[in-house]
Amino acid sequence: MRRAVCPGSFDPVTNGHLDIIGRASRLFDEVIVGVLVNQSKSGLFTVEERIEMLREVSASYENVRVESFRGLLVDFCRAQEASVLIKGLRAVSDFDYELQMAQMNIGLAGVETLFMPTNPLYSFISSSLIKDVAKWGGDISSHVPDVVRAALQSRLGPTPRP
Repeated sequence: MRRAVCPGSFDPVTNGHLDIIGRASRLFDEVIVGVLVNQSKSGLFTVEERIEMLREVSASYENVRVESFRGLLVDFCRAQEASVLIKGLRAVSDFDYELQMAQMNIGLAGVETLFMPTNPLYSFISSSLIKDVAKWGGDISSHVPDVVRAALQSRLGPTPRP
């Protein structure tokens, strides 16, 4: 079975993330979306909330499952019997960091990294940017699934735009 891991913090999941997950689901028998538990960083949403949102928005992909992990990503890959990581690249600046991580992962555990260029429609989207726009009442409806938009509005409250 060809199994891959698509890792991230997904705080929150965006349409850009879903584009990568969906495309990966067509290439692999199973895609495991790995939600990083980073105790040194507090997210807007709890890990459980992120997992719930991801499961809801990826439900149409029968070969995608969502799990959380902490520690080294390669250890998670080993535990899941996955030998490939899927990483979306929005810009050249993403590549510099991701290449170093890919080289470390292959050296540590023989885990390969497949870089997928993001669909140009989503190349400027990041979870941080989405949260900032939502905080100030901007329209994020074309950048995130409806469930995520509703969760952001609920969490951040409606902020009037000047």
